[in-house]
Amino acid sequence: MDYRNNVTEFILLGLSQTKDVEVICFLLFLICYIAILFGNVLVMISITCSHLINQPMYFFLSYLSLSDLCYTSTVTPKLIIDLLATRKSISYNCCMTQLFTMHFFGGIEVFILTGMAYDRYVAICKPLHYSVIMNRQRCDALIAASCAGGFLHSFGQFLLAIFLPYCGPNEIDHYFCDVYPLLKLACTDTSKIGFLVIANSGLMGLVTFMVLLISYAVILYTVRSYSAVNRRRALSTCSSHITVVVLFFAPLLFIYIRPATTLPEDKVFALFYTIIAPMLNPLIYTLRNMEMKNAIKQLWKHVRRNEESKLKGTTAFHHPAS
Repeated sequence: MDYRNNVTEFILLGLSQTKDVEVICFLLFLICYIAILFGNVLVMISITCSHLINQPMYFFLSYLSLSDLCYTSTVTPKLIIDLLATRKSISYNCCMTQLFTMHFFGGIEVFILTGMAYDRYVAICKPLHYSVIMNRQRCDALIAASCAGGFLHSFGQFLLAIFLPYCGPNEIDHYFCDVYPLLKLACTDTSKIGFLVIANSGLMGLVTFMVLLISYAVILYTVRSYSAVNRRRALSTCSSHITVVVLFFAPLLFIYIRPATTLPEDKVFALFYTIIAPMLNPLIYTLRNMEMKNAIKQLWKHVRRNEESKLKGTTAFHHPAS
């Protein structure tokens, strides 16, 4: 049967239908988003304005913070606004744009995390060749490949969603537009399309996660022969990355690796990779990292010196020497 797409907007049911809960969530997620903005911008500026930008690990970290910032900004501002809105609607075009950009920046983040694992593998397993293998050209190529991979992934998701016919219900049981909730609204058989979604999102997430696990298995096997001090030092550089990977991939795989169905728990799990992980990543990478702490301190001292020099200049202007 030939269906015509006559849906011009979707209604987002959001996280809750209770007003008191929505007000609490509004305050909570507003604070989270401010923390995301401040934390990730601080990490990017601290790395860019210091010698750390020349080290591959921090070079990737600066791009991870940028992708975190862009990724969460495709979803969180809309969520915060809708929590206080009477009618939570999103136009068809904005819905498709949100779906594309969310999967684009999410895909970039997945591939950057994989690139960071490769960097740790080379640093620990091939230390004598590290500077040759992880040169700036290789790092730039990995970032470019991450962007290309993110685009191919999101474009595939976008094509699957945009060609679906929507002619009936327009209520999305989620707080953002994603493929699985949209499949429920399509007035056609979506079993084959659901399989393609799993092949695109689920398989990509599973394969990259397996690559990460294998790389860390090789790392653990390599550090067995290290002394206790060197082993602790090597593993400490990986612990932050492992924590970020688990926070991001665990809920992601729960949602996308199963058959194309939606569960009530999906919205809660989605909060982890859209808001919680981008907020915690700057903390995870700075709390136990002395180089990042020193870079932030140097940035703070530089800002203080600039403020003091401006203040002295203003005082001298208003009180000229006699």
